[in-house]
Amino acid sequence: MPYAPVLRCAVAVLLSAAATPVAVAVADDGWSLAPSASTPDGRPYVYAEGTPGTVLQDSVSLLNPGARPVTVRLRGADADNTANGGLTVRATGKSTDTGAWIAFAGDRGGRRIPVRTLSLRVPAHTRADVPFTVSVPAGATPGDHPGAIVAGAGGRSSAVRVQLRVGGPAVSALTVEHVAVHGGRISYELVNRGNTVLIPKLAVRADGVLGRALDRAPRTLPLDLLPGRRVTLTEPWHDPPALDAVDVRLTVTAAGGAHDTTSASVRFVPWGALAAAAGAGLAALGALWGVRRHRRRTPDDGASERPRTEVEWTGAVS
Repeated sequence: MPYAPVLRCAVAVLLSAAATPVAVAVADDGWSLAPSASTPDGRPYVYAEGTPGTVLQDSVSLLNPGARPVTVRLRGADADNTANGGLTVRATGKSTDTGAWIAFAGDRGGRRIPVRTLSLRVPAHTRADVPFTVSVPAGATPGDHPGAIVAGAGGRSSAVRVQLRVGGPAVSALTVEHVAVHGGRISYELVNRGNTVLIPKLAVRADGVLGRALDRAPRTLPLDLLPGRRVTLTEPWHDPPALDAVDVRLTVTAAGGAHDTTSASVRFVPWGALAAAAGAGLAALGALWGVRRHRRRTPDDGASERPRTEVEWTGAVS
């Protein structure tokens, strides 16, 4: 692989005590990690784009404003979505995508070699700009391949997102599935069936026998849905109808023409009120039955009838 140009550029890690500040929050214990930038505003993540078989170059910055040196361990990692749509990095397991394609300039016997992990000692009051490469395999699929560079030191870790796009056809495809209504919430699943990172928009509408029960205009969801990922989300519904049969329809859209609609039917029945009414009705019937039973047992004039004796004559009188 053509590492030589990259490694010649990374003969030494750039150390500067008076460097431009890195636009990232600094933790209480000092050091921080961010994409390298030449402007004070910085950049939120590393973006790289190339065709299969190319080697891309960039760098991240380690900032140590503390009074003591710190040793930080750097590595590449694959990005992933949590079950509810958050963005995270795979802390365990072997990387198989962008995380496995990231390499740093290591040293072995006085010569520079690409390494998957790098331990770096950053002096006090210093920023270290650390070069790295992303080697896109010849058989890499087109589209987005999100990853990250993770730094660890002092019992904590920090990550910089690496947004890699491999050249080729970009396909945006999104589905919404398993819509259900329960407990004042609408639950559903979103699935990214394309090869690009999607930021979905959601619209919700519910029509019942008694009229429209809910109508929410499209709004952008606070998530980056990675290719091939499935997440479970919920939408609050604080004032559903007390009595109605409703069709709930969810419509999702995203850049690139991604679009899907799914519906679910739900019946709202006020079981508590019905149970209370049924209980009151049963109580009333019970009281009425008791009154009628008492009346059957008690004569109207208040006096008891005497029993009558009847005699049948069968013989003749002599």
